[in-house]
Order: sequence, then structure tokens, then C-alpha cells
Amino acid sequence: MATPLLEVSELTTVFHTDDGLVRAVQDVSFNVERGQTLGLVGESGCGKSITGLSLIQLVPGRGEVAGGRILFSQGSTKGPVDIAQLAPESDTIRAIRGNEIAMVFQEPMTSLNPVYSAGSQIAEAVILHQKVGKKEAFARAVEMLDKVGIPNPTQRAREYPHQLSGGMRQRVMIAMALSCQPALLVADEPTTALDVTIQAQVLDLMKELQEEFGMAILVITHDMGVIAEMADEVVVMYAGRVMEQGSPNEVFYNPLHPYTRGLLSSIPVLGRRSKGRLNQIPGRVPHLLALPEGCPFRPRCASRMPKCMELPPLARPSQTSGERGNSSEHCVRCWLHEQHE
Repeated sequence: MATPLLEVSELTTVFHTDDGLVRAVQDVSFNVERGQTLGLVGESGCGKSITGLSLIQLVPGRGEVAGGRILFSQGSTKGPVDIAQLAPESDTIRAIRGNEIAMVFQEPMTSLNPVYSAGSQIAEAVILHQKVGKKEAFARAVEMLDKVGIPNPTQRAREYPHQLSGGMRQRVMIAMALSCQPALLVADEPTTALDVTIQAQVLDLMKELQEEFGMAILVITHDMGVIAEMADEVVVMYAGRVMEQGSPNEVFYNPLHPYTRGLLSSIPVLGRRSKGRLNQIPGRVPHLLALPEGCPFRPRCASRMPKCMELPPLARPSQTSGERGNSSEHCVRCWLHEQHE
């Protein structure tokens, strides 16, 4: 069996605050295969973006990767390397970050430097990792802008972020991330603040470039439509933990966790006429300094029971739990689907 490109095991990321230790990500595990797209989905504040930042040791502020493994197997790393054990400023992670694992950040306007042209920012990444001259790097930047579908790329490469539309800025971020042809692209909310037409174009672009470069993608989003369009595997997160994991067909057509069902039932269906309001999950995501005892979703769950005061493991439901057609990879963290002996 081939070794996964990325193997994340029991990842825990914490923040040291004046009010105490915040566990933003806790015991998160998943694999990303070569050429595969894995989707991380959940409400805002559930730990998706921090998981992505942990993979390249870019946890902000007083945060740190405090436990678990992030095994990455590709290129210059010369075999699997545990990123969780690397210092954020070490030479090894610098060689990986932006070169072999690249990230498209959530807000392109704040991620792009306003005082440098789009082309010079892409060229900087090429110079850093590919060890080429400025002229060759700028030519590569123009080439990448052309690949991501920006018209008149030579002119646009000399323009500044404020001169570009939101869709173009997002394409610049993708061009920058792909300039060194990484093995893994982490795309954090790649379609946020874009209109639906541009969203579709960006998603199609990412799929085309994935096929061209043979890279894997980790797409982080709260949009189940993006997951349906992009993902080969889905991880549903809540309050820093994995609640459910499986293929899109399993998660969309046979959701096992009440949280997943709540997310899916709150999506408006095109063509359906209803006089009632959209379904919603009651309550809100708990504060990570005041997580409820047991299952973190318990206070918002209509199916809660006394056993939910204990945290269930992430496990494959047995056939005797009443579900049918569950593959060995479809897992859920819920006592409703506990294994029966």
C-alpha cells in the first residue's frame, strides 16, 4: 500500500492566552493521498483554518503545535518528515513551506503586500525556493498568471493588489501558491467573498491545475457546495475535533452525526418551494475555554442522551447500529452509532 503524501495523526494545536490554555485543534487525524482532494468542513471557529496553518507551522500569535504527528513524504524532505517536530523557523520547514506545501490564504487583500506588484510577489517565492535570477523569476510569474486565466498577464504582473478585482487577487494567490509546483496545496476558503460565477471559475481552475501538476489539495471551507464540487474525502470538524469522516457520497447521502445532518439540512435547495424558514442548528459553537463536558455538540443536539456526557471515540459504526452501506473509512464520533459487541 502506497504511503500517503500527508499523514496527520492526533494533531493538537493550542494557544496560550491570559485566560488559560485554548485547545483550538484536538486529536485530529486524517490522510491526504497523492492527487487527492480532502475537504475540511464546519462552522466558523471549529478549527479548520488552524489545522491548515499547523501543517506548515504558521500558527499565529501565542499558538503552537503541541502534540501529534504531521508526516509529510515528498521531494527534498528525503522521506517522511514529522512537521510537528520542526521549529517554525527551522531550515527544514522553510524548505517545505511555499515550495512543497503551499497555502492559499483566506483573505487575498490582506495576504498580498499592497506596496509590491503582483508579479514581484510571485517572483519572490520563485527566487526563494528555485534559486533563479530576478528576470527568470518574473517571467515565471507572468507564465503563472497566464495559467490561472488572468488576461494580459504581463501588464497585470506590474499592477498592485488594489488595482485588481477580488477574483483576480484570488487568482494571484493561486498563482503564487503554484509557482513552485507544490505536492500539496492548502486552500483556505478559496471562494470567500466571490460572486457565484467567479466561485465556479476558481473551483474549475483549481481542478484543472491539480490535474496538470498532479498535486493534492486540502480545501478548507464552510460551504458544502464547494465540498461536493471538489472533495474525494470529507472531514467534518466541530469545536476543534473531527465529528465525521468519509467519502462525499457517504457524508452527503448517509450522514451519521447530528451535526453533519444539521449542516446539510440548513442548505437551501434550488427549486424547492417552502413557506417556512430554513432549518438551522440551535445555539452556537462553544467557546474553546468553556467546552461542555463530553461531546462538544451535546448542548445543541436534539438527539442527546445521558451517555453524551462522555466523549465518544471516532469509530466506524457497526451494522447493528441500524446503518447500512458504511465503508470501513466512514467514521463518526457519536454514541448513537457506538459499536455493539
